[in-house]
Amino acid sequence: MIKPLFWENNRLYIVDQTRLPQEYRRIEIHDHLQMADAIKRLAIRGAPAIGIAAAFGLVMGLKASVHLSVDQFFSELAKISSILQNTRPTAVNLAWSLQRMRQLACSQKHQTVPQIWERLLSEAQSIHREDIEMCVRIGQYGQSIVPEKATILTHCNTGGLATGGLGTALGVIITAHQTGKKINVYVDETRPLLQGARLTAWELTEEKVPFTLISDNMAAYVMTTKNVDLVIVGADRIAANGDTANKIGTFGLAVSARYHGIPFYIAAPSSTIDPATPTGQAIVIEERDGQEVRSLAGRQVAPENCPAISPAFDVTPAELIQGIITENGIFKNPYHFL
Repeated sequence: MIKPLFWENNRLYIVDQTRLPQEYRRIEIHDHLQMADAIKRLAIRGAPAIGIAAAFGLVMGLKASVHLSVDQFFSELAKISSILQNTRPTAVNLAWSLQRMRQLACSQKHQTVPQIWERLLSEAQSIHREDIEMCVRIGQYGQSIVPEKATILTHCNTGGLATGGLGTALGVIITAHQTGKKINVYVDETRPLLQGARLTAWELTEEKVPFTLISDNMAAYVMTTKNVDLVIVGADRIAANGDTANKIGTFGLAVSARYHGIPFYIAAPSSTIDPATPTGQAIVIEERDGQEVRSLAGRQVAPENCPAISPAFDVTPAELIQGIITENGIFKNPYHFL
């Protein structure tokens, strides 16, 4: 199983995804500042994965504070949690995992500081294990909607690199392949940062799943000419009504899928569902540096400093979504997650 994060011999490592596919490199994370930087620059990315990473980042940041008083320790916990939570605003898993860690710490105030730290480490490991298990169940539920012979289109990266386990949307695809179904995948390159070309293509190669890489502007053509059976993508935040924020370009895929009569599915763990966000209009969309659009793989492709925008996500309305695949089953519109 492809992994983005490792806890080994009391040390924390992540795979630097900015270097893939040319180089598979693990880097050690010593504290929360290194983890915050890794999340910001997308060395580790994917909504479930950054939730796990934030939990471990909090643990690493607090490692130097185990000698402090309880009050001082909790003051540091609040500061570190705030730094990590402010790295990326759209994916709810990050805030969810940090809130879970804070609640656990508060429940342990009667313990010594070293004991609280150990419990936080155990909780981060639990979040990691639970995500692995959720990915398995998402894959099992999701593969049930995949025909025995299926052509699937996907967007961005939603495999092991983006989660704690096999993946969400890519986990469905890989599970269907492993059960013996004849799967062929069309992979959007996913501009501007090419997560599909760099990461999904690499993962499917590793998993030996047949695929074809396409540029994003080929998706409608592929739907028209290649007998696409379904589109499956991941999610970074799902509002209470089912509106879903995912990698920029997802909304366009959903519109095109509806026009072509192709089922469009979301696959995500329940930690990505945000009941406090009523609709997609309330989701904050991360705006990244326009230089990501002016360049391609580090090479300038547009006039220097020309106006450019780089929203990291868009929101797909619930009415365009055929179903949302979670570890608790497949939900249909109108969405009632509780």
